[in-house]
Amino acid sequence: MEKVLIELNNIEVSFSGQLVLNIPRLAVHQFDRIGIVGKNGAGKSTLLKLLAGQIKPDKGQVNRFADFSYFDQLSRPAEREEVDDELLGKLSIPQTEVKNLSGGEQTRLKLAGIFSTYHEGLLLDEPTTHLDEAGVQFFIDQMRYYYGALVLVSHDRYVLDELVTKIWEVEDGRVTEYTGNYSDYLAQKELARNRQLKDYEKYVKEKTRLLKAAEEKMKKAEKVTQANKRMSKKETKAKANKMFMTKSKDTSQKAIQRAAKAIEKRAEQLEAVEAPKKEQTLYFPQPAALKLHNKFPIMADRLTLKAGNKILLKEASFQFPLGSTIAITGKNGSGKTTLLRHILQRGEGIIISPKAVIGSYEQMGYYFEKDETVMAYMKERSDYDESKIRAVLHAMNFTENDWRKNVRDLSGGEAIRLVLCQLFLGRYNMLVLDEPTNFLDVFCIEALERFLKGYEGTVLLVSHDRMFIDRVADHIYVIENQQLKLRN
Repeated sequence: MEKVLIELNNIEVSFSGQLVLNIPRLAVHQFDRIGIVGKNGAGKSTLLKLLAGQIKPDKGQVNRFADFSYFDQLSRPAEREEVDDELLGKLSIPQTEVKNLSGGEQTRLKLAGIFSTYHEGLLLDEPTTHLDEAGVQFFIDQMRYYYGALVLVSHDRYVLDELVTKIWEVEDGRVTEYTGNYSDYLAQKELARNRQLKDYEKYVKEKTRLLKAAEEKMKKAEKVTQANKRMSKKETKAKANKMFMTKSKDTSQKAIQRAAKAIEKRAEQLEAVEAPKKEQTLYFPQPAALKLHNKFPIMADRLTLKAGNKILLKEASFQFPLGSTIAITGKNGSGKTTLLRHILQRGEGIIISPKAVIGSYEQMGYYFEKDETVMAYMKERSDYDESKIRAVLHAMNFTENDWRKNVRDLSGGEAIRLVLCQLFLGRYNMLVLDEPTNFLDVFCIEALERFLKGYEGTVLLVSHDRMFIDRVADHIYVIENQQLKLRN
């Protein structure tokens, strides 16, 4: 049996008086490969910090029997002298000061630091954020041959599918363990949902049958009562047999009523089964005034694009079709974000439909100009009715209490989700999205996928999330050799 490396017993962790984690027992074994999933704010990073000893529980014990390395997505990279030179070369990390490195390069440097020294266990919080496809694949290849325990928080479902054999789902403060990778976890959740649906349908059917039977009994009792009333009105001689018959009917009526009440009680005592939550299909139809008729609303004619002295695109020509979701891929530094910005600025060599109204999402912190509630912010920038706004906010994990929050008090993750909601409900016919899945949990990424499938406008996006692109893109382009090529 594999030895236990970390053990949690009777753990409680609270923030601001609210219970965040409640774990009777949880253990990391010697060769475990665990992926932690859950909604933003559910406590995934808190659980990882608890395992790493970064925070202490309010109650319970954390026992560690091995040396673990902890990767924090928000920490600064290690200095170069602490990192294996061969890894620096393999990860293509430039010879410059840390402050001059891009987000992807800083992540690579942090990973190089982790891989430079062997540890019995790794605790990794979003280790692939900002990495391009090649960087993600390098990380996966390194971890496949890692001989130790791995506990990983990631929003990248492809990474979870490739690396983990267990899923810990954090929900309502509790951790539920599933065997298999992320796809296996989804399949198990779907099976559980189907079982719940069958149990719910069985419960509703039985309750309906019992209540109908009780209603029929009560109607029968009512008929007996009416018959008794009619008999009492008749002026008949008080004969013994008549008295007996009336008394018999009274007794019969009460017996039927008792039987009806017994059936009602049986219906009340049935173990209630809730209906499984159903994902609402969302559509974003374009108003007639925003409809575009150009077959190709975004085009480029012999576009040359530079970043300083570096040529990113050289006399590139392309046409993006109307109503499609177009994904642009390529290595870090190939020019994806620069191309998006050039399109937004309607730069030289770019031809955009004059009726195009473009909404954009960029990788940045969002500043809200005035004090207003989340709901007021959405209503002011959308022509959809409140019920549609509520449905979209709910899909992006905003609760009814969140709708009343001041937008200036939102966390970074909440601000990102709100901006994405506003874009799909806003007065636009084209969207440009630069890495929209960064910092979203997998549930919000899946909601974003539903948004894109229900959106009638044209979408241009950049993402390193392979599964996300495969699920939403109608056309995939790649920047390589200073050209934008359609990927087969």
